[in-house]
Amino acid sequence: MQRNRIIEKLATLVLANNWMLATAESCTGGGVAKALTEIAGSSAWFGYGLVTYSNPAKQQLLGVRETSLQAFGAVSEQVVKEMVAGACRTSGADFAVATSGVAGPGGGSEEKPVGTVWLAWGNLQEQQTLCCHFSGSRHEIREASINTVLEQLLDYLEKK
Repeated sequence: MQRNRIIEKLATLVLANNWMLATAESCTGGGVAKALTEIAGSSAWFGYGLVTYSNPAKQQLLGVRETSLQAFGAVSEQVVKEMVAGACRTSGADFAVATSGVAGPGGGSEEKPVGTVWLAWGNLQEQQTLCCHFSGSRHEIREASINTVLEQLLDYLEKK
């Protein structure tokens, strides 16, 4: 589904339920928040976009535990779950999304090659995750991450 259509459906659903959304982004660098705020009036349902590119930012702004970062790394299921919960806690939002990955062109490893991205969505109590392995340029990996997390959030919220 086209990104604009996904966001329009999200906006309608979130407004109808009087929910607020937030984002906690690393590899997408605010791209999810930018996409959500392309729609006029988004301030009625989107309150916070937190770009936590560094580990200290993840810890200070989202409450990601240092032990999680050390044990699993920033690009991990555990960390994106904590990012979602932290975004909800920090912002008071009902639901949030999180992104953390290796967009490249450097920075990859054998365990986490370029294109490895962990996505999460949910609320303070429940987070769902997806590990993706995208290919392409840095821009293409970031765009695919944004589109995928928005699709997952819409699917999740439609079931609420």
